[in-house]
Amino acid sequence: MLTKEQGRELVDLAKQAIRGKVSIPKLDFLEEKKGVFVTLTIKGVLRGCIGLPFPTTKLGKAVVEAARSAAFKDPRFPELKPEEYDEVSVEVSVLSKAVKCELEDIRKGDGVILEHSGRSALFLPQVWEELPDKTMFLEQLSMKALLSHNAYQTADFKKFSVQYFK
Repeated sequence: MLTKEQGRELVDLAKQAIRGKVSIPKLDFLEEKKGVFVTLTIKGVLRGCIGLPFPTTKLGKAVVEAARSAAFKDPRFPELKPEEYDEVSVEVSVLSKAVKCELEDIRKGDGVILEHSGRSALFLPQVWEELPDKTMFLEQLSMKALLSHNAYQTADFKKFSVQYFK
């Protein structure tokens, strides 16, 4: 578990990465390999969300990459403009290791990775706030993977938890 202070460090690092002036501090917790997502919102509306879901990159570097990608490479949104930097809210989600599970093991509050027919999609646990019904959640996750809405019924799953900081 990360501390609130470490969480503040992650959010500050993401903000620096978006502004283009970043130096990753030499802190032990930033050297650990972790999955991470950075979510950007403006006035509560999604503005970008990109991550590295698997623990293949050191946390500090992963936050920088995810923040820059969320701000400038999320294909759903135009690049963040400099005049938006002060308005954007930054949330950093640090993921636990994803573990294989069955459909019936998925519970409200789980982060979920769906895999089917060579496609995959991921929802962070926070998505349950918008899609509290399990069927709707899984249908939307299937469609995010560019599959039919009911593809989840025969999909493979992994679940995870997050610790997030704003």
